Amino acid sequence: MTSKSASSSTAPAFCAGMQSFGAPWPDFAELGSRPAIPEDARAVKDAGSREAAYQTLLMADALRYVTLQMCASKASGHPGGFASSAEAYASFVMLGHTHIVTEVGHHAPGFYSAMFLDGSLEGLGIHTMADLMDRFREQHGLLGHLSGAIPGILAPAGPLGQGQHFAMAGALLHPGLLFPVTIGDGGLGEPYVLSAIKHFHTSYPAATNFLPTLVWNGFSQEHHSMVSELSNDDMRRYFEAHGFGRVVLIDAKDFDDAGQAGRYVDSTRFSFAGRLAFAQAVLAAADEAARSALGGTLTAFIIKQLKGAGVHAHGAKSHNLYAGDTLDKPHIEAALAARALSPEAWALVRENFRRAGGGPAAQTMVTEKTLALHDLGAFPIKEYGATEKAVSSTAVGALVAWVGGRDSRFVVTNADGNEASGLKNINDALKIRHPTSDPLYNQEPGGQVYEPLSEDACAGLAAGLALFGGRSLWLSYESFAINGWPIYQTVTQAMAELRRRTPSAVCLFTAGALEQGRNGWTHQRPEIENYIAAQMRNGNVYLLFPPDANAAQAAYEYAATSWNKGMAIIASKSPLPIYMTVEAARRAVREGAAVLYEGPQGRRGRVVLAAAGDMILLSVFAAKDRLEAEGFGVRIVAVVNPRQLYRPSDVAAETVAEPDRGFMDDARFARLFDGDRLVAVSGGPSGSLEPVLLRTRSPRRATLAWRRGDTTAQPGELLNYNGLDADSIAAQVLAMGE
Repeated sequence: MTSKSASSSTAPAFCAGMQSFGAPWPDFAELGSRPAIPEDARAVKDAGSREAAYQTLLMADALRYVTLQMCASKASGHPGGFASSAEAYASFVMLGHTHIVTEVGHHAPGFYSAMFLDGSLEGLGIHTMADLMDRFREQHGLLGHLSGAIPGILAPAGPLGQGQHFAMAGALLHPGLLFPVTIGDGGLGEPYVLSAIKHFHTSYPAATNFLPTLVWNGFSQEHHSMVSELSNDDMRRYFEAHGFGRVVLIDAKDFDDAGQAGRYVDSTRFSFAGRLAFAQAVLAAADEAARSALGGTLTAFIIKQLKGAGVHAHGAKSHNLYAGDTLDKPHIEAALAARALSPEAWALVRENFRRAGGGPAAQTMVTEKTLALHDLGAFPIKEYGATEKAVSSTAVGALVAWVGGRDSRFVVTNADGNEASGLKNINDALKIRHPTSDPLYNQEPGGQVYEPLSEDACAGLAAGLALFGGRSLWLSYESFAINGWPIYQTVTQAMAELRRRTPSAVCLFTAGALEQGRNGWTHQRPEIENYIAAQMRNGNVYLLFPPDANAAQAAYEYAATSWNKGMAIIASKSPLPIYMTVEAARRAVREGAAVLYEGPQGRRGRVVLAAAGDMILLSVFAAKDRLEAEGFGVRIVAVVNPRQLYRPSDVAAETVAEPDRGFMDDARFARLFDGDRLVAVSGGPSGSLEPVLLRTRSPRRATLAWRRGDTTAQPGELLNYNGLDADSIAAQVLAMGE
């Protein structure tokens, strides 16, 4: 290693702040004299050349170096997992396949290093290594796990088991473009990664332009991975059992000339010739796998190399840095010195990065610009009359079918069956995507309804499509939706940070707890409403409670034409009364609430019954009759869009993309909710009622909400069990005293 002072004067400007520089590698004059990616090209000309392999290896070490120094600057972050994938990541870049997604949030520092080296982070004001260290794991900088706010980053990465959904969504929306997705062997133990891919491939057999890339390094976060004892043949069979037609596996152990013990080895300990041979093999294998995937074969690429290869530690001990792992510690200094490149090598790596894929990721990623969408035009809402009863979910289904007819890329996802939710009209119009054609079951290979029996897979594809710029809708039973909600939470947070417009992530949850008496408590789990309600303060998450079929259509129109938001609609699959005109419903959805009934002033004062939900209104209106008989004047208010009922200071609306500041003002709120007594009622949990209770000036107030489920023969029994029947509501008012 040369001293910093001896080399920094000749280093490119972006290297300012680098702790170490190294001597030129052997044969640099021959193999590093010019970028292996020619000017005006997107990739190396010959993946089998020594020049391409040599510069791939340079890029891999550059990624390791930047990753480790960046993490050590804060004694924090996760370098070990990415380090074992460095040759694979560099190979994809050199091959021009730069639309790389990850399932592993802990690989974030490596992805940031790539965005730094190709110049993408200049959009955040990060020009030098010093800037990179300053902004790592800081507010308005580079958070610990990937975010869509960072230029060039395709998708967020946090909880394990999500990244494959983004890759598959990208493959659907952009045929002919490859989306490699790195998967850790710790994350491979998550329940849905390969099964989600299996169902996707069965449904979309032509969409093979994504490439699951297993980073098989033997360890997860704190221990050996659960697949660490599998043989190479076992791992191949594991992927083949999930429908993969080709599995390309490169094991560093086959190239080890350093006598390392164990199944997993560190390629950076090989001789230089051994390292170059390994890099050549990884590059050739990546090229083979990419060509196979783009050629119509579901393909997996596996790189097997010890976790922490080339950084400060090995195995799970390399997973993250701790307080003592600072830049001045000998083990960090030694690791950086071992990976340090010469100034000339840094310039070469930067140029290859800038040319790969047609330019820096911040300029070339498909998610850096808004995807062109078909214009939908005016929604054909059907207006139901005041004397009718209608099924809200079915009314929405007609609009969903219409959207699918207007936009051929629109996808509806569902796990429990649309017919069971009163949504057969969607299947009739758009067809279930299935390899077996059967008109009795509305099955066609080209259908737009995606039905894996996994809420994770349903939510994942729908959310991924929305994040990548397409329209989608996730349909679920309310009680099961919690199994898919985490990726919606991830995506809506990412949407809040995006620098571009993208359609909102929309979902419709049916079969509410009050409809599920005979199914018992297994189907009576409305608590997800509280989960979503807690997110309303984020600024871009909305929980919608249309009280009838007219309002349900208005809610879907509102959600489907919005941008960069998460929209969850809760609607019944039972025929229920109509309370609102379409015009009134549209206004209520925008403003947050509406009066459904107001009787004359009673001698005992005004009671306000504020209700979130639709079926619960049967109890509320029955309670109205009892209260009026007791001498109360009653106003019934539907809480339709509780997010709009917060005060502006309650919600982080100013922090999000496409902000909505349409909060209900105090005067309008008072006209709706102020009275002598207020009872806020929900057929689910109480979180949706918080803004009402925060702002009301009613001197006496109470809340009635879902408590727990049980098996009942009739809905009335379940209402009574939870204290949500008409008598209980009236009794609550009377208990408030005079």
